Amino acid sequence: MLEIRPTCENCNKPLPNDSKEAMICSFECTFCKDCVDDVLHNVCPNCGGGFAKRPTRPSHLLEKYPTSTKITHKPVDYKIYKELQNRFRHIKPRER
Repeated sequence: MLEIRPTCENCNKPLPNDSKEAMICSFECTFCKDCVDDVLHNVCPNCGGGFAKRPTRPSHLLEKYPTSTKITHKPVDYKIYKELQNRFRHIKPRER
């Protein structure tokens, strides 16, 4: 089950359950759409994978299965990330 993490790992922007801006990789690293598009260029800084829109947990299940409250704020170190980004940026996520 997805954690539905509450913020963007890079800029710490709030990404509540119903956010239309929340993006995740296959390991559930969570970033806002602006960071994915403008900073990360669809390359996860943690695994090198691509991103997809995060689904929303149905509201009737939130009491039984609450979203995560744990904030993971790890701003991208661009000097380290640049090499990973250059390696994967022009390769489609399913081909990485």
